[in-house]
Amino acid sequence: MAPNPDRVLIFDTTLRDGEQSPGCSMTQPEKLRVARALAELGVDIIEAGFPAASRGDWDAVNAVAREVSGPIICGLARCAREDIELAAKALREAPRHRIHVFLATSAIHRQYKLNMAQDEIIRRAVESVKMARDLCEDVEFSPEDASRTELDFLAQVVEAVIDAGASTVNIPDTVGYTVPDEFGELFRYLRKNVRNIDKARLSVHCHDDLGMAVANSLTAVVAGARQIECTINGIGERAGNCSLEEVVMALKTRAQFFNLSTGVTTNRLYPTSRLVASITGQPIPRNKAVIGENAFAHEAGIHQHGMLKHHSTYEIMRPEDVGLSRSSLVLGKHSGRHAFRERVRELGFELDDLELNRVFEEFKALADRKKELFDGDIEALVLRAAGSAHGPWSLQTLDIAARSGTQATATVKLQHADGRVVERQADGDGPVDATYKAIEQATGIAVTVRKFEVHAVTIGEDAQGEAVVYAEFGGRSYRGASISTNIIEASGKALLEVINRIELSQKSPRAGAERRTDPQPVIRGN
Repeated sequence: MAPNPDRVLIFDTTLRDGEQSPGCSMTQPEKLRVARALAELGVDIIEAGFPAASRGDWDAVNAVAREVSGPIICGLARCAREDIELAAKALREAPRHRIHVFLATSAIHRQYKLNMAQDEIIRRAVESVKMARDLCEDVEFSPEDASRTELDFLAQVVEAVIDAGASTVNIPDTVGYTVPDEFGELFRYLRKNVRNIDKARLSVHCHDDLGMAVANSLTAVVAGARQIECTINGIGERAGNCSLEEVVMALKTRAQFFNLSTGVTTNRLYPTSRLVASITGQPIPRNKAVIGENAFAHEAGIHQHGMLKHHSTYEIMRPEDVGLSRSSLVLGKHSGRHAFRERVRELGFELDDLELNRVFEEFKALADRKKELFDGDIEALVLRAAGSAHGPWSLQTLDIAARSGTQATATVKLQHADGRVVERQADGDGPVDATYKAIEQATGIAVTVRKFEVHAVTIGEDAQGEAVVYAEFGGRSYRGASISTNIIEASGKALLEVINRIELSQKSPRAGAERRTDPQPVIRGN
């Protein structure tokens, strides 16, 4: 399969490598929301997960394969029969699917992780690619830790797996060790020394441990790679992966240099980025390239003067290109439903009538409390409505009594989906602590809070605040988040989201059976 020389495929691994980042795990409904957003974004391949890692991972990959159309749906597998068969079964309902097998090749991995010789590595890789090819026409192979593998041995592996049927060969910089000049030479070496290199598409997968994932990926493209593996917001193991929005906009902004294109609809980048940040609880740094809050902000006088003359003086791309609106101040309490719907669409979100009605009512209530409404307020309302874990508990009222030098007292009234209304009062070291104790007493579920964060969604004294709580219960970790102009209320609703997820998981017939028995540890690749 000769690659189109003018097209770079975008292989998104947010749901697999991105989700491996600590604190970024997603539920199945959340993975489906992200997968649908990626399809709308126009990525070519979605790596939906690692089916052999757990029953939950298998179910999520299978759900994406069944319900998301457009991109190729891919599943990761070790070079083991069980992994490959599980991946094939999870993916089989997708019209277009791919099995991605991997095996480490570097000397350090051969000696310390695998205890395998070079010839055994090649034999295992070839057998696994053939096995996968019997079950799926589209097979990708990754020699894990390729950037630290001896060049002559790497070339042998690549040639062997292409002969075995791999249509894509991915070259990962698994630990973010390489630098652009060195990485470019690696790709040029493979193109020169692998006899059958023209029969497969070369791919690149870089980590950001030294801050060079995007630079290394672009260098690989210049040297012949025609697929880039990346994640939204650059999330991933350790310091993260190559950032999708950065590498795509680099190719677009410097099109005259690269002479290459992607199929990404770039004005969907910002809403997709915000969606992933909301689901994973990983806020986007203000100075993040392309989609950060400051990416199109200009404060220095000389910059402002230049921008007033022409945007190109200090902007190499337009905010509209990535889906960001130039205007900040939008709508108000007198705005109608139609204007609100149009503004939501301009921000890159699509809501059905039921969701729109719910969000519009929250918008009107917020407009009565805030002097000014910003794009960030609208986004927060939409993301909260789309992603909140509904029921069984809901907060009816919250009363706080707090004075300096004394304990705070919180009184909560909660309603359960079964009709119960429970009211409890508790004291605490502060209003949040008192609220949490009262909610735990009312619901009968006590959690261990591991981390609590609060940050402003928009600017101003009346800005909405987002509260995020990370908690443990029954040996499992949970995350809850809520947004309000009342930060104590947001904190309570964040804990209530955790408790709702705990109660729902206890009622689920799958509870306690998430992980399947596997005699081997799952080693996540690339």
